[in-house]
Amino acid sequence: MPKLLLVHTGGTLMMRGGDPAPLAPDVYTQDLLSELPVLKKIADIETRIFSNLDSSDMQPHHWVSLGELVHESLPAYDGVVIVHGTDTMAYTASALAFLLPGLDRPVVMTGAQKPLGDVRTDARSNLVDACHLAVVGPPEVGIVFDSRLLRGCRATKMDAWGMSAFGSPACPPLAELGLGVQYGPHVLPKRARQAFDGRLEARVLATRTFPGLDPKLISGALDSGVRGMVIEAFGAGNIPRIENSLVSVIEKARAMDVPVVIVSQCPRGSVDLTRYEGGVAASGAGAISAGDMTTEAALAKLMIALGRAESDGRVRTAREAFARSWAGEMG
Repeated sequence: MPKLLLVHTGGTLMMRGGDPAPLAPDVYTQDLLSELPVLKKIADIETRIFSNLDSSDMQPHHWVSLGELVHESLPAYDGVVIVHGTDTMAYTASALAFLLPGLDRPVVMTGAQKPLGDVRTDARSNLVDACHLAVVGPPEVGIVFDSRLLRGCRATKMDAWGMSAFGSPACPPLAELGLGVQYGPHVLPKRARQAFDGRLEARVLATRTFPGLDPKLISGALDSGVRGMVIEAFGAGNIPRIENSLVSVIEKARAMDVPVVIVSQCPRGSVDLTRYEGGVAASGAGAISAGDMTTEAALAKLMIALGRAESDGRVRTAREAFARSWAGEMG
């Protein structure tokens, strides 16, 4: 029998409450395998409690601790399943993809829109699919939801109501489950195990460009000690350059050795800082294109890159990091 490690971090899957009380983290007293005995047919599963948090309370230091746990545990298992809340799952999945660059077996995250104890729940199928793909799936950090395996650093939560909560607009699923498993041609190969590096700089700000955004607010963030920025720009990377121009703020950031990374607000498409005058101005001021990366992946990658940067080389380090793909996060 394959051996799986199932790590519980919290989230809706094991919550209690609702109608009308709000859902809240439940004390993990239920025996998951007794709730879903079919899991015993998939693998010899060991469960471990990492935390019992609503995922809105997950912080970057949790990513590092979780990554270290997975890295240390992997040699003893054929795969790892991580139960996680949906709200920040894409952030954690992105961070783990970058913290665990040397994978030779699957690390699969899953959760649910409704708790396991509900009559109508997606928790059962998501857990079964996650455990199955942790045995037979590709050696990547992925998110399993609604019979699809998505690359973790390409996924984003797109639906707070429907059962198909996650999408990956810029990258097809790694695998789809029907009567069998159909794999995409773009899955990553096995990679050699590497030493774990948990260095990370959490003082990063993400802001969305919108008509009326006062650049003084971003300038104030720079003065408060921000070490990196992700700006969600319009379309292909356009920013205001006439009224409420962000150009001078990006120039100020560069002078302070604070990298500014540009992602698109659009779910599909890619940043091209040569296409419009706003993008050209941003690039000239020192902005870095994140291509077709999600905001979640760009934030996690910037934090990790900055954690490994020298104190006087943050912009250079970030530019080098976003010039190449680490884990299939960009096209």
